Amino acid sequence: MESQGEVQSASTQPRSHLRNAIRYWERRRIFYNVALAGVVLVWLLGTWPHFRPAFHLQALLLLIVLALVANACYCAAYLVDIPAQAWSFTAEWWQRGRLGLWLVGTLFAALLANYWIADEIYPFVR
Repeated sequence: MESQGEVQSASTQPRSHLRNAIRYWERRRIFYNVALAGVVLVWLLGTWPHFRPAFHLQALLLLIVLALVANACYCAAYLVDIPAQAWSFTAEWWQRGRLGLWLVGTLFAALLANYWIADEIYPFVR
């Protein structure tokens, strides 16, 4: 028979994992957004005369939607982080692995943003 403390700790553990994940990932979301904004700024400044006609309200709304999609994709880290925390044999390893996941995810997002600008946006700006 389980004691009251064992039942309570088993039910609070997922909350603890979620709290830990939020604390870790949300602090790094700012740097993720700065990295993606840097990609956009490099494109804008590097090809400024070409993008000048694209500055209007509709383009701003599209940019906001794309930023929201990028931030929704950032939440995919929780799908890996929370189960990884639950595996007790990976606790110490996972603390180091999180940084690697963040770096790979941020680099992938920057690569995707570069592709999207180069292939889907840049050719059609007139």
